[in-house]
Amino acid sequence: MHNAPRGAATPSELDIAPSTLSLEDVSARYPGADCDAVAGASLCVRSGEIVHLLGANGAGKSTLLRLAAGILAPASGRVRLCGEDMDRISARARARMVAFVGQAEPVPAGFRVREVVAMGRAPHQGAWMRETAADTAAIDSAMVAGELEHLAERKVDALSGGERRRVAIARALAQRPRALLLDEPAASLDLRHSLALHMGLARIAEQQQIACLVTMHDLDAASRFAARVALMHRGRVVAFDAPDEVMTPERIREVYGVEVDIAIHSPSGARTFIART
Repeated sequence: MHNAPRGAATPSELDIAPSTLSLEDVSARYPGADCDAVAGASLCVRSGEIVHLLGANGAGKSTLLRLAAGILAPASGRVRLCGEDMDRISARARARMVAFVGQAEPVPAGFRVREVVAMGRAPHQGAWMRETAADTAAIDSAMVAGELEHLAERKVDALSGGERRRVAIARALAQRPRALLLDEPAASLDLRHSLALHMGLARIAEQQQIACLVTMHDLDAASRFAARVALMHRGRVVAFDAPDEVMTPERIREVYGVEVDIAIHSPSGARTFIART
């Protein structure tokens, strides 16, 4: 049995609070490291919006995501979800409220696709794991979002890497979390499924009022689909605002060490980032 920390908000109070996820001046350092992986970083993800976390390899994006999920405790600063400090939310409540999909998220072997997606409902179910009408609706919705209906009875062992990635994300969506944290979710997806994922996440975040934080390297997708963008450099959030304000040639040169030109696709108005050779 999981007991909530003394003075913590009750599950019912958390259920009705806005799904705001905030990190306030958080820092973290791994054992043996000579500098912080994340140093005094702050950002806020509001209910119903997607924030894309950008930066070069080693900038601290994955570490910040783990801090946001409560997987890694900050050495300083605070993480808050629905107005409550993350370390004051019980493990049981956190399992219902926060869904995290890492870069190499394991998918249990030997199970069918729908069975794996249904595992996302476990935090909401009792000891007997009986599927309710609400569970079925959440599972079916997640299957549709992941374009997995035709694979429902397929064993996950027989899937491609991109298909297993979609299963892992669908399992997180089935959880119906208040905060959804994804580490490079489209990295192994083909072009069509990558586009479908970004469009689907934007729709689901708005419909279900989820605070969604996503790390990625695709500047074009971030510019098109993010409500706001956080740009990281050497463990710090150096800019956090609307994509047009953050993703300037000057900042990209500073963070990535690459000169870029920005082109506008005239029919859609979408921006495309072209690296100079």
